[in-house]
Amino acid sequence: MNGYLRSLLLTPVILLAACGTQRSVVVEPAAGSSPRVVAPAQRPAPGGTYKVVKGDTLYSIAFRNGVDFRDLASWNHIDSPYTIWPGQDLQLQSPAAGRPPASAAMHTAPVVATTKPPSSAHVVTPAPESQPGFQPAATSSADTASPVASAPPAVAAPAHPATSAPAAVTTPVVPVAGAPAATASNTPPPAPPTPAAPGATRSNGGVTWRWPADGTLIKRFQSGDAIPGIEIGGKSGDPVRAAADGVVVYSGNGLVGYGELVIVKHNDSYLSAYGHNSKRLVKEGQRVTAGQQIAEMGSTGASRDELQFQIRKDGNPVDPMGYLPSR
Repeated sequence: MNGYLRSLLLTPVILLAACGTQRSVVVEPAAGSSPRVVAPAQRPAPGGTYKVVKGDTLYSIAFRNGVDFRDLASWNHIDSPYTIWPGQDLQLQSPAAGRPPASAAMHTAPVVATTKPPSSAHVVTPAPESQPGFQPAATSSADTASPVASAPPAVAAPAHPATSAPAAVTTPVVPVAGAPAATASNTPPPAPPTPAAPGATRSNGGVTWRWPADGTLIKRFQSGDAIPGIEIGGKSGDPVRAAADGVVVYSGNGLVGYGELVIVKHNDSYLSAYGHNSKRLVKEGQRVTAGQQIAEMGSTGASRDELQFQIRKDGNPVDPMGYLPSR
């Protein structure tokens, strides 16, 4: 009888243990502890190809597909300033991504046989003839018989002292597919300096950030959103400002879901994007400063007047709230 009762008591425990193997365990943080912020994982390359259309830039294509513009350029052997043209097919992943792994023998470093020069030989590395001040010295039989250290050849002083000229301000070139090549005549002139609107700043990632609009935050960042970013409310015509110094690398409406869009490159790692504008005030290749108005708020591609703001780090969307100052 006791054995029977014991087996009845053990049966629910065994069943619970079996069921537990099919469930994932959720661990809640302890009360009062601060939540752990997890950076979004890097998105895998989408794969396939993309056909360039008029108005595209390499940056907008990389932005559209969630990849780093440097990777996209490397995969397609495109050098800076990243010129593309309509109808061009671009690979959206590394050419090696679809290949089977090579055997270990393929990765073995080749052995190169070298001949060690005799220890008694006197090896002299001649200076290149293009080097300033270089003048070949005449050799004699006595010189070849026994090497003798000689004084370095005299270098004639320049006739005029070298003066450092001020560095020329160059206008960045951002090629646009189907548009005429940028020249001095059609490159957008630098925007007239405008006083930056007052506001707090915050430095992160080597960039000094500020809020791009004065409205209230109406939607926070969700990494799983099709258009991951934050949304700032306002009314049509409200100023949209550059969140940091940079260069405009896209100004157009060719990305579905963004409406009138401006993308600014701040450095090789960081881009920021400003969507749903009613009017764009800048062009590709134009330098902008933090706080400078670059667009007017609107509702293109949206159901209400708002600014859709994103920050991309190495092609991946990140939460702008981790970069913008508190307010």
